[in-house]
Amino acid sequence: MEPVIFHIDVNSAYLSWTALERLKSGDDIDLRQIPAIVGGDMEKRHGVVLAKSVPAKKYGIRTGEPVVNAFRKCPSLFMVPPDHKLYARRSRELMTYLSDFCPDIEQVSVDECYMDYTPIAGNYPTPVSCADKIRDGIRQQFGFTVNVGISDRKVLAKMASDFRKPDLTHTLFSYEIEKKMWPLPLSSLYMCGKSSAETLHKLEILTIGDLAHADPGILEAHLKSHGRLLWQYANGIDPSTVISEPAQAKGIGNSITLPHDACTLPQAKTALLSLSESVAARLRAAGRKALMESIEIKYADFRTISHQTTFPSPVDGDQIIYETACRLFEETWDHNPVRLLGIRTARLCSVSEPVQLSLFDSRQSMISEKQHKLNEAIDVIRKRYGKDAIMRGSLLGKEGNFQKH
Repeated sequence: MEPVIFHIDVNSAYLSWTALERLKSGDDIDLRQIPAIVGGDMEKRHGVVLAKSVPAKKYGIRTGEPVVNAFRKCPSLFMVPPDHKLYARRSRELMTYLSDFCPDIEQVSVDECYMDYTPIAGNYPTPVSCADKIRDGIRQQFGFTVNVGISDRKVLAKMASDFRKPDLTHTLFSYEIEKKMWPLPLSSLYMCGKSSAETLHKLEILTIGDLAHADPGILEAHLKSHGRLLWQYANGIDPSTVISEPAQAKGIGNSITLPHDACTLPQAKTALLSLSESVAARLRAAGRKALMESIEIKYADFRTISHQTTFPSPVDGDQIIYETACRLFEETWDHNPVRLLGIRTARLCSVSEPVQLSLFDSRQSMISEKQHKLNEAIDVIRKRYGKDAIMRGSLLGKEGNFQKH
């Protein structure tokens, strides 16, 4: 049986959740019904539109644009500051609710997740009927709405949930991509940013269908590995599965809000190096190793994407985590400015857990053991004298400028 995957995405989450909280506190204005935005403090690099109402969208206001630009478009615009504690609470409530339908959930951001519908398929007449029940229940119980995309591939489920909004269910199975997806412009393809689209336009590739039929070798020549990834997504190729984890094995990770958007690979790698050292140190301090690593990229326009891989054996070293993060980043980055970077490790196991090695792994094992002892020595020095007591030259004068979460 082919898998059936849901992508569940809250419609304008920050604004909806803020509006509901204000109504609950006695406010007689529903921010969802007027030109309104959730925006922030310019001094803290949050002076941009984080979320907008449908009436605000009619003025041409876009998520990620500076607040000052939004007010030029609509002088009567109503703005409220973000409340991240509220959003985290609402997110937990939503995920708890969804887990009652199916425990196989992979949360990818505060307001979206994947659900593996396959194990519960026998409980519902069709996937659409289940999705509609989920949407209706969320609206009735919480007061906000979601879109649900349904497919046999994760990337297609994500694409489907971005079709017409709000409060709708859409399907985009592999056999539907020629009709539903290929006629769409490149800007509609997941992970195809403005820079990639401009490069493809110069190659006379204008639609997702054009991209699907292009030579992947030519795409790689112009966009490197990201070009092949876009070609795969245009053809509905995505072998990844929904990875759900028990609460006690959520993993260890860290993220950085950059002081200035990273626009080059070296800038991103500097941040990834700092993150890798932090995550690896936390793994060792917890006596854990990881079998999976993922990265998160949040662009300047607040689009968020993630990419993951698994290791053949558990790891806790700075270098392997850093090299893997760089590879994942290069496979994923669409060359648009990056606002935030994150590294997360999962599928953790104890450092004392035995590892199966082949006869050819002995030399590599000796190298890894030496590296492990070096990492432990560095951990001791930093614990005793502070994290800045020993650091890589490439991070001198830079790490303190990052805001870690």
